[in-house]
Amino acid sequence: MRLWRQLLLLIVIATLAALAWHWLALDPGYVLVRLRGWRAETTVVAAVVLLLLLWLVLTLAWNLVRWPFGAFSRRHRRVSQQRLGDGLVALVEGRHGAAEQDLNRASRLPSLRGPALLASAEAALRRGEPGRALEALDQAAQSVPSAARALRARVLRREGRPAEALALLAPEADKGSLTPNAWRELVLAALATGNPARARAALAPLQKSGALGMRGFAILETQVLVALIDAAEDGASLDRLWSQLPKTQRRLPAVIEAYARRAASFGQTLSAMDELESALRREWSPALVDAYGALAGDNLEARMQRAEVWLEAHPNDAVLLLALGRLGVRLGQWRKSRQHLERSLALAPSAAAWEVLGDACAGQGDTAAALRSYRSAFAMERGDAVVEPPATDPTGRYPDTRSSALEERDAQGLPRLRP
Repeated sequence: MRLWRQLLLLIVIATLAALAWHWLALDPGYVLVRLRGWRAETTVVAAVVLLLLLWLVLTLAWNLVRWPFGAFSRRHRRVSQQRLGDGLVALVEGRHGAAEQDLNRASRLPSLRGPALLASAEAALRRGEPGRALEALDQAAQSVPSAARALRARVLRREGRPAEALALLAPEADKGSLTPNAWRELVLAALATGNPARARAALAPLQKSGALGMRGFAILETQVLVALIDAAEDGASLDRLWSQLPKTQRRLPAVIEAYARRAASFGQTLSAMDELESALRREWSPALVDAYGALAGDNLEARMQRAEVWLEAHPNDAVLLLALGRLGVRLGQWRKSRQHLERSLALAPSAAAWEVLGDACAGQGDTAAALRSYRSAFAMERGDAVVEPPATDPTGRYPDTRSSALEERDAQGLPRLRP
């Protein structure tokens, strides 16, 4: 298709040229120039050609005259561009001192001043010299104010001055003229200053820019919503906020967990249980199961019964077994709780399971086993190896739960084989 277009264009040009030649051949025109007794006669076509040739000669002569004078500026431009490239490579390689030196030299060229100073500020920041970074940003603000503002806000926030970063970005945010990176810094600064409402307002323009991608934006959005829920002052404000959230946000596991914990702290245990149970019916989530078991408030018997029903479908879920252990300890069912916790440790050892097992052993009056369990929990928290078995295991090994576990199947109905 492109070849046919070019061929058609050539045919049109040839046709126009033939028509123009035929038109000029009938009457080529007449031009007479007289100057101080000098006389020149020619056609219009020849006069146009001569003028074009004269313009070409004058342009060439002017460039030849200018060439020696522009040699220095061309060399300066070439060297500055090379230093900018070397500085960026050094910045990526981690040679921040060399990067800052090359970038500062490259900034002497006006056309490279803004980008070079921004990269120099980044190099100084990575070297742990925020003061030098802010000095470079003061100079960069004259060439690239928007980028310098966003980077300055990041420097201030990382230096523990989020209130200054928020004040720096607020005027442009009110106008809606921040860059995507500046919107992100505004969100983080607002969260750091305990102002999640301001952070939530900045999510819309940040999402519209698409700068973070779906995964990055989802992580940041979750942080904002969790902070917003944690900032609720009472149950009424929490319910009002929850009802105003879109359905997609109310289905985020971390947001559901934050709402459930906050609602339970206000004594709204039933509302918290309903949200967690509804979410777990839609999609199984170990984080929500853990929150279900650790939820404050009463209704322990109902939660225990519901968790035991879930155990029939998820017999090898260590987090669910831990939740059952927590509930059993709070209900005083020491023996049953101990069994669940030992199975949880056999499937996936965790410091939390060891700690709750210590509580169960202490409830039974087995002080030695409780101390061993607590010591194992501390060891896991520190990252040390845990060699002690559960306190009630007479063989000195973890109990084998595979024989007592029910069959598990995947989404296609095929059984899963455990190693």
